[in-house]
Amino acid sequence: MIFDLHVHTTHSPCSRLELAEIIRLAKSRGLDGVAVTDHNSMDIRHEIAEGPQDNGFCLLFGMEYDTPDGDFLLFGPFEDLKPGLSSRELLQIVSDREGVAIGAHPCREGRSLNRNLLKQNACRIVEGVNGRNSEEENRKVQELTLRHPLFLCGGSDAHSPDELGRSATRFEDCITSRKDLIAALKNGRYHPVTNHP
Repeated sequence: MIFDLHVHTTHSPCSRLELAEIIRLAKSRGLDGVAVTDHNSMDIRHEIAEGPQDNGFCLLFGMEYDTPDGDFLLFGPFEDLKPGLSSRELLQIVSDREGVAIGAHPCREGRSLNRNLLKQNACRIVEGVNGRNSEEENRKVQELTLRHPLFLCGGSDAHSPDELGRSATRFEDCITSRKDLIAALKNGRYHPVTNHP
């Protein structure tokens, strides 16, 4: 299955991508699913039910949480997270609640992931391909894998319709729920893919 794991809706102040557009466009972009990861919010859950939709694609909820040490895509029971947590506090909560944290755009200029988190094995999954990164920023992530035991996924980081599905993750497992996604991310049987919608 192919999932775009990093998509922003109008619940993120910087995005103009409407939920209805995601549902309408996802299948035509070769996607089996989308994870909505608005900035520091899972408010999208008040608009639509999570899981398989009428058109056959799967919509899941997460969030992109920002810390001074970098941004993380979170999947799990995190609807009640307060803003302003340090990376250490955040990653401990993720572990305690048996969720998953992905280092978002770990080599992006100005928004990179603190390398100490990788050295300490505090974050084991990172975006290997981000649709808004430059080729150089994505290439640098590949270099990180030579120094750290990392799993790589992909996401478009879409903020507009034309960006949806630009990068994604191909999973070997069937995913129809957030629980399935968390299990699949933990087992490591996936890789980033690049698409050109």
